[in-house]
Amino acid sequence: MRIDYRIEHPVALHASFEVAGFTVLLGASGEGKTLLLSAIAGLIAARGEPFDGLPPQQRAVGYLPQGHALFPHLRAWENVAFSLRGARRREQAMQWLERVGMAGLAERWPASLSGGQQQRVALARALARRPSLLLLDEPTSALDPVTRDEVLAELIAEVHQAGIPALAVSHDPALAAVADRLVLMHGRRIVQIGTPEAVHAQPASGAVARLLGLRNVQRGRIVGAPGAQRLSWPEADASLRVETALPDGTAVDWHVPPAAVRLHDPAAAPGDAIAASFELRQTSPHRNYLGMRCGKARLWVEPPAGYELPAAPMLSLPPDAIRCWPVEEHA
Repeated sequence: MRIDYRIEHPVALHASFEVAGFTVLLGASGEGKTLLLSAIAGLIAARGEPFDGLPPQQRAVGYLPQGHALFPHLRAWENVAFSLRGARRREQAMQWLERVGMAGLAERWPASLSGGQQQRVALARALARRPSLLLLDEPTSALDPVTRDEVLAELIAEVHQAGIPALAVSHDPALAAVADRLVLMHGRRIVQIGTPEAVHAQPASGAVARLLGLRNVQRGRIVGAPGAQRLSWPEADASLRVETALPDGTAVDWHVPPAAVRLHDPAAAPGDAIAASFELRQTSPHRNYLGMRCGKARLWVEPPAGYELPAAPMLSLPPDAIRCWPVEEHA
């Protein structure tokens, strides 16, 4: 489904892209993501396709606002049945609650449900309308990290099973990682579109890299002519070797993967290594990171297994691992 909406108030925003499967619109807070959903649902004045000119009640949209907006005076099944018509409303509502694993809590009031349970009820209510487009506003905002992945998996499975295109807006990189299609917004405009794999492999800018949650996105400036360039990193008072064709003096966002950063004992460090101090260790089931302080900046390092940090570590950054993007004017 093609989305093409132009909003003039309360902010100027134009967004045009395709929604296919589970599509995630990723952008920082204040970009206008919720406004776009409101425009598509017909809740604010805007022009665009689809549904242009239709009142909200005539738009084939299922909308899950942030906070889920369940009616507090209606039980779970009654919230789902609210969007249904006919004599079999309770039976149909129970069928939808069964699909999202909530049939056993059908008699519960919303206040007695957890955030994840409320989200499932809200999803059942939205799907019960049999919409042609499902809109989700920050669907992970009420979820703790422990339950987020499971609830997301159930949410996406239901969307795929129902065969309804879904547009979720968020600033959470975890949601972007499970999307079928990613749309990146920065400066209230669309800056990149693609599969998560393609976007992660080639972020279009430093702003996109930050939205994706990449570690080690820093600011700097290119110094020197192509072939003999350095990357000035003021926060660390350092000058790094870099391979780029950007002109001398270009302000850049730059990124180096944590796994590419090399740790050295001072006695064996290369001449252009940077002095660093250990700040913290971040451990997860899949990988470990060291947070290293370099001047005023923090650089994340993914050390090899069993590595022992020297007392006065030095860091080096391979030039071919550093990616640079010119700083955008509105960044």
